[in-house]
Amino acid sequence: MRITRVLGAAALMLGLAVAPAAADSTPSPTDSASTDGDAPTSAGTSFRTATEIEQGQTATASGSTGDYLYWSFPADSGQRPTVKATVKLPQTHGAQTWQIDVYDGLRRRQSCQYGAQTRIAAADVGSVELACTLRTVRAWSETWANDPLPGTYYVRLTVVGLTTADLGLPVSTEVRVDSKDIGGSAAVDGSLAEPLVPGITVKSEAQDDSSEESSSAVLSAIEPEDGWSSGWWSDRWVWTAVGGALAALAGVGGYALTRGAGRPSRVPPGS
Repeated sequence: MRITRVLGAAALMLGLAVAPAAADSTPSPTDSASTDGDAPTSAGTSFRTATEIEQGQTATASGSTGDYLYWSFPADSGQRPTVKATVKLPQTHGAQTWQIDVYDGLRRRQSCQYGAQTRIAAADVGSVELACTLRTVRAWSETWANDPLPGTYYVRLTVVGLTTADLGLPVSTEVRVDSKDIGGSAAVDGSLAEPLVPGITVKSEAQDDSSEESSSAVLSAIEPEDGWSSGWWSDRWVWTAVGGALAALAGVGGYALTRGAGRPSRVPPGS
């Protein structure tokens, strides 16, 4: 009976611990919810003019073959962003090669874990779809590493191969970014002091010492809906606590099973 109570308590604690961990592993609202009503309808032409989009939005833009189209979005630690782009081509065109590239806040090109980053659109094909799934964003990394870190990410969409006759043809594009929360399996022991959000601060000249003012010119002001987490919490804390609790219960259960073994049997008095 005592062993049954011990095992029951262990199962209860395991269930309570799995509940928040499972909640952490469920898709974030950006995976299903969309704020397309406020989605941008244009794209930038450089890193400095990249159009800011939220995760879960489907941004649209019109351009011409040969243009460089830029968007930016925030990605926090523990997320694995997937960038998808659709290019709608004119009815008549030659073979074209389109490519999507993703850069972090330091403008380092990030490799795609999987996805069709470059695709060839055959002649007269109506559209071409591209995708790039990044590696999981880490809360901290060595300075020499090229790991994805929390901050602003840039998406660049352009054609890298076409005939001269197709240069300047009108195209329309759609770009969407979604993330999967990986959780404690990607947690690291460390965090950045600040996310990699490029920006500069410009202080205006004061007309007098008593009325000094300053204005900020930020290159990228967008951030996650719940703010930057900086990797201080992950479900790894939960599983660490569960492991300690189960180890303690296993010790209690082992003691209950072996208690009395090896003790000398009592000799009745007077024998």
